[in-house]
Amino acid sequence: MVKNVNHKLLYKQDQLPIFQNRMYETKAEAIACPKADIRLVEDLDTGLVYNSQFKSELMNYDSNYQNEQALSQRFKEHLQSVSRIIERSIGRSNLVEVGCGKGYFLEVLLNSGFDITGFDPTYEGDNERVRRCYFDPNSGILAEGLILRHVLEHIKEPVDFLFQLSEANGMKGRIYIEVPCFDWICAHKAWFDIFYEHANYFRLTDFSRFFGEVIESGHLFGGQYIYVVAELASLRIPKRDSNDPVFFPEDFNSNLPRSSAGHPNSIAIWGGASKGVIFSLLMERVGVEVCTVIDINPAKQGRFLPATGFLVNSPEEVLPMLETGSDLYVMNSNYFEEIKKLSFNRFNYIRIDHE
Repeated sequence: MVKNVNHKLLYKQDQLPIFQNRMYETKAEAIACPKADIRLVEDLDTGLVYNSQFKSELMNYDSNYQNEQALSQRFKEHLQSVSRIIERSIGRSNLVEVGCGKGYFLEVLLNSGFDITGFDPTYEGDNERVRRCYFDPNSGILAEGLILRHVLEHIKEPVDFLFQLSEANGMKGRIYIEVPCFDWICAHKAWFDIFYEHANYFRLTDFSRFFGEVIESGHLFGGQYIYVVAELASLRIPKRDSNDPVFFPEDFNSNLPRSSAGHPNSIAIWGGASKGVIFSLLMERVGVEVCTVIDINPAKQGRFLPATGFLVNSPEEVLPMLETGSDLYVMNSNYFEEIKKLSFNRFNYIRIDHE
């Protein structure tokens, strides 16, 4: 399905890093990272939201890409809730995870007794249940259920991709899809959640137009994610519902300061992942400097964030140097209580995703 020009511009942002989770060994390399533009549009034929400037040929994932969230207990609890959804709606036998990444969720399911095979050409582990290739008709597997967690938002032609998966699975079985929630992004004016890496932005209602038979759907992870379980055989080309237009706030950037007036000269942030990368970059562009970035992921610590070149530090390195009562910007409220506990509740915690 080729996208046409029948669309409405929602949001634009220039020169964002094409990989917000790629880490760099030097500050200079990080600042010079590849960048590209965002032109977020609503397709007036399908009703889908996507970045019209997205170029899939730019996206070359490698071992320097670090997006592991499972170091957090809060995120581990999220994965357990996902496994329960899959068990009750699809079952535990003959499952395939498409785009299993580093394989953490696959290992969670295997350790819980699920029968599952993973597919991902970038997998770096040694589990024989993961195949380092794409899931296609030559895979020799017809699964009871496919699992697609945080993959579809990265695919330039998501409808075509879903039809390819359906064909690879013999046009049968069920599929679990989990993606970020665009309605949450709009409601929270979360300009720090718009990434070049995400070609698409989905609403829960999109999936009722993707599939004729939805088994269940809902919100996860404090509303930041949405999920659907559907019958692959009911997949169809979505059509825009004029009664369900995209609501995109005109003042989407209203909580981004236009200058550093009224803001401290420098701020400390907790979270060196996607939100922290975009937050720090756009704050820097309006004259608010980030003095330190904290993250619990060892793979990020001692390395530099794309575009800004900010160094990521461990809590142990930074917290003793911050004065009690200092402002500490929390990039994701899902980790708010966890962060307060890890930092001994010493600071003034500011949640960027709360109105």
